[in-house]
Amino acid sequence: MNRPTTRSKNKKPKPSNDVDKILDTLRKIHASGEITQDDINQLYSTGKLVCQGCRLNAKDNPNCFCGLIPSPNGSRKSGIWQKMSDVIQSLGPDPFKELRASLDSPAGLTNLGATCYANSILQCLYMNTTFRKGVLSIEVDVLRKQPVLDQLARLFAQLHASKRAFVDSAPFIKTLELDNGVQQDSHEFLTLLLSLLERCLSNSQSVVARTIVQDLFRGSVSHVTTCSRCGKDSEASSKIEDFYELELNVLGLKSLDESLDDYLRVEELNGENQYFCESCEARVDASRSIKLRTLPRVLNIQLKRYVFLPKTTTKKKITSAFSFPRELDMRKRLYDPAQVDLIYDLSAILIHKGTAVNSGHYIAHIKDEKTGQWWEFDDEHVSNLGDRPFGDDSSGYKSKPSQKEPLVRSSPVSVAGDATNNALPQFAENGDSEHSEIFSSADAYMLMYNLRQTNTHLQKTSVVLDGNNMETERMDSTSNGITSLPSYLRDEVDELNASYVEACCQYKLRKETTLHLIEERRQEVRLILSEAPVQSFEEPFYWISANWLRLWVDNITPPVLDNTLIQCSHGKVHMAEVGSMKRLSASAWVKLFSKYGGGPALANDDYCVDCLKEAAHKLVCADSYRDRRKTVKELADSVLSGNCSDGMYYVSKAWLQQWVKRKITDAPSEADAGPTASIRCPHGQLLPEQAAGARRLLVPENLWLFFYEDAVTVNPDDPLGCPSFPIGSEQCSQCSEKISEVACLEDSLRAVKNKQRENHEKLAAGKSFPLHPYHEYYLLPSVWLTTWRNYVNAGGKNTLSCNEPESLDSVIDKLTCEKHLRLLERPLDLVHKRGAIFQKVSLTDGLTIITSSDWKCFCEEWGCSENKGISAIIEYDNDAPDKGIGGKETLICNEQLGSIDGPNNRLDERRLLIRTSPEESIYVLGL
Repeated sequence: MNRPTTRSKNKKPKPSNDVDKILDTLRKIHASGEITQDDINQLYSTGKLVCQGCRLNAKDNPNCFCGLIPSPNGSRKSGIWQKMSDVIQSLGPDPFKELRASLDSPAGLTNLGATCYANSILQCLYMNTTFRKGVLSIEVDVLRKQPVLDQLARLFAQLHASKRAFVDSAPFIKTLELDNGVQQDSHEFLTLLLSLLERCLSNSQSVVARTIVQDLFRGSVSHVTTCSRCGKDSEASSKIEDFYELELNVLGLKSLDESLDDYLRVEELNGENQYFCESCEARVDASRSIKLRTLPRVLNIQLKRYVFLPKTTTKKKITSAFSFPRELDMRKRLYDPAQVDLIYDLSAILIHKGTAVNSGHYIAHIKDEKTGQWWEFDDEHVSNLGDRPFGDDSSGYKSKPSQKEPLVRSSPVSVAGDATNNALPQFAENGDSEHSEIFSSADAYMLMYNLRQTNTHLQKTSVVLDGNNMETERMDSTSNGITSLPSYLRDEVDELNASYVEACCQYKLRKETTLHLIEERRQEVRLILSEAPVQSFEEPFYWISANWLRLWVDNITPPVLDNTLIQCSHGKVHMAEVGSMKRLSASAWVKLFSKYGGGPALANDDYCVDCLKEAAHKLVCADSYRDRRKTVKELADSVLSGNCSDGMYYVSKAWLQQWVKRKITDAPSEADAGPTASIRCPHGQLLPEQAAGARRLLVPENLWLFFYEDAVTVNPDDPLGCPSFPIGSEQCSQCSEKISEVACLEDSLRAVKNKQRENHEKLAAGKSFPLHPYHEYYLLPSVWLTTWRNYVNAGGKNTLSCNEPESLDSVIDKLTCEKHLRLLERPLDLVHKRGAIFQKVSLTDGLTIITSSDWKCFCEEWGCSENKGISAIIEYDNDAPDKGIGGKETLICNEQLGSIDGPNNRLDERRLLIRTSPEESIYVLGL
């Protein structure tokens, strides 16, 4: 079965036929001297059909406008045809994405690198309405003196009234001098921050602000120790200590109730831990426990998830699930129960995501006191969770409402911060219907509970005029929100909001303008391109630069119309630019020219007769040149093959070989210049053939004339021209003498090197030779021997260029130190091979052992006194086990090179040593 033939609609026909027709037309014009309309149509390709449906724009068809714009579903990487999403992205960040949904939706805080721990704590503090009001009520004078309070107030004001979805926390973080790249523990940060704020607020005269930290977060405990014999408490038991959070154990515990029981459990002191009772005046058994005296309005519970591992001296995070209730009854936990219900509502959960102690990510789930809705604060991102702290889908944090338990009723209790200590009513009237949800989380790190307060006991705090006529202040401690900001903060936030709104307006205007302009440009391009093709030969048309047309098609703001690239020197349309221009209808040209200006206008009759005739003349000349070159190339081949006997002129052999290999062109090129350049000496005469690159061949006169004509054509202004050397030309006498002198020098040097190679056959060949004990040898640097070996073995062109080795006399002087007159280098290691002793070969390091005959020859050849050499005798040392090794190493200067180490220092029964004198020697081989 034959394979069916297929045809691609994008496949272009081979242009060989069109090229042949154009060449034939030019030859016809040169022969007749006349140009017809058919010739114009052929040369400018105006007779080609208008393309339809091809994917790429055809350069050889001026009537093709395909591919200038992408397909209806296509796009490009830049310009007006790129995707609208990319266009919008190129406008820069969209400020509308930072728009806050409403003031009822909390704002986030920017993460500056690793500041999530601080962001989470700041959000917990801000979402506490009472604390927020206290910060925003600080006097201006105090803020000016306390930069931390000032930046905190500004931050809270922006969180409260900013139109942005998130606020920049950098000014506050910078004021605290925190490292943005180092994550810290959120609990430690809260502790230090509250302590700092408490000190800073002590200077405030505002009752609302001055003690806001203590009023909200401070409770008290006592550590009670009770004697089991007399039943009395210790004197220290009456000491009341403040706390701002309860640090509860998590390890081995499953719920908040268990952790509180563990925190308040009674510890028995007995055995070695007995307590000394002052009343009994003896060490007795006792009990010790922590007693909660008062509780704060905001109860911070720190879950100790980080435990210290003594074996590894590192910390580990406990990732076990831990449950906690929505409602927490703390009455039964107090040391002295009061007559009110002490019910706390879960208000915030600080979560640490990750398993490592020093990394991970902090987020916070916080309840809005006004709406009761829970929100997730993840730096800049704030999400609504609904009525539950973990939302409806609790799989992300392993948290869920696990059970219901009855709400326990209690009698009134005391609360830290309650100045009047009035009795509070019970939480609910119908106790049977009240239940508390229990949540479980493996990542909860800190819990915040707010004391529940009902409308029947709204606590009022008032300040009256004192003796200094201090201003009266009033605050509703249970207010759900702040209706207004202080004027100075309101003005600052309004200014930031106005700037943000202005940025949004400018972006919106820029976006609408850009998109509208792109749509207009697309419509304009499609309209003009639909009118661009010329439908008949009789219809007038204009030529337009294809390069400018592509710029006009793609750019939002096209440049001025520019046709100068397709003009010839006579101001007409250049035939050679047919592939760079398009044939445009008169209506399309008028629309473009009237809008973009420029030009010049090149109509259908603006073809250049002079350029056409010149092109025809060049073509005929090129034809003639090619024919001539083909003929002389055959002659040049015969010269190179040695079959030409009528040579009359010298040319460079290398140049002629390259000339033959070059492709036949339409005209001479730069490579055709200088057929005799390499055989001409600096004196302008014929270079002796013995010189490098001066080999030459004799060519016939007609071939030489062709070479000479091309050389003059390529370099007509060359002052040296193209010198000719006919047969019989004399060689330059000066160059001949110089070459002779060099040749003699090379011969002499070659003889010297041959003599040295004969004297030192093994050293010159780099061969090793056996060494015999009790024979006299000499030491030479290995690097000098390597240089000498390269020198004597260099031949040919490298005979004179190879570097001579350094003078042997100066080399010997450098072998010993001036202070101790000992060697600065060590002899090469010796090895045993097949019962003989050899030295390891090295080209650059150490001292090589040579024979005495080699040393004498070197002294004669390189001018050194024989007595100056460092001689060495290899001998066995039978006294090594008795005398040790220390006295045998004096040959080497240890101060310069350090002591000898390695396998050569082993104490063997027999050793080889190199001795330079009866007192100085060195071990080189243990046998």
